[in-house]
Amino acid sequence: MKITFRCDPALIDLLPRPVPARAALPDWLRAMAPRVESPVHGREIRTVKQCPPFVDAMRHGFMLVLPCDVAVAPGMKFSWDWPLPGLTLQGHPRAPLSFHVPEQIAGSPLAHGAQSALKFNSFWTIELEAGWSLLAMHPVNREELPFRTVTGIVDADRFNDVGINFPAVWLDPQFSGVLPKGLPIAQCCAVPREAPELAFEAMTGEHMASYDEVASKIMAGPGVYRKGFRDKPGRG
Repeated sequence: MKITFRCDPALIDLLPRPVPARAALPDWLRAMAPRVESPVHGREIRTVKQCPPFVDAMRHGFMLVLPCDVAVAPGMKFSWDWPLPGLTLQGHPRAPLSFHVPEQIAGSPLAHGAQSALKFNSFWTIELEAGWSLLAMHPVNREELPFRTVTGIVDADRFNDVGINFPAVWLDPQFSGVLPKGLPIAQCCAVPREAPELAFEAMTGEHMASYDEVASKIMAGPGVYRKGFRDKPGRG
C-alpha cells in the first residue's frame, strides 16, 4: 500500500508530516508498568501495556498531527501564533482549525450542549491506491485528549485533490492549556472498499479440537496470542 501526501509548495519544508502511528505512542503508555499487584488475584497481573491487541491498535496506520501550537482558554477560546508565508494555492486554509455550527450535530450523541464542533484543517492531500478508502478516527485509546475526533470514511483513491478536514467535538469547556505542535489529531488507516462476504457455519471436529487446544494453552499461561499468532513483523 502506497500512500502519497502532497502540500502547497510553500509549506513543504514547514509542515510537520504525517507519521506512522507506531511513532506517536503516548508518554503514558511508555511509562506504564507492565505488571501491577492485584488484590483481587492476590498476585501481579499484566497491564494493557502487555496486551498486543490494545497496543497494536494504537500502532496501526498513520497519524495526522497538529501543525502548530494552539492555546486554549476556558470557554473554548482558541488562539495561535503561526505566521505562514504566501501560499501558492487560492482558497487554501491558513488556520490550524475552524468550526462547525452546533446545529450540524444537534440530535446526535456528539452534541454537548450548544458547543460548536471543531474542524482540524488539513494541509496535506492524501492519495490512496485504487479500491481503497481512508478510515479516519480519534487516535485509538487516547482518552486523555480533550477532544474526540469524529470517525469518517473518505474514498481517497478518488477524492485527493484537496485536503480532508477532521471534525472533532471539544469535551471540556473549562480546559486551559496548550495543544502542542505535533499532537495527533486523527488516526488513519487504509481500508478496502469491497464489501466482505459473511459466511456462517458450525464448527467441525477439527475446529473444535483446535479450539480446545488453544483454550487450554490460554488457561495455562500468558502470551499465547503474542508468541504464536501475532504478526509483529507485518506491522513494521
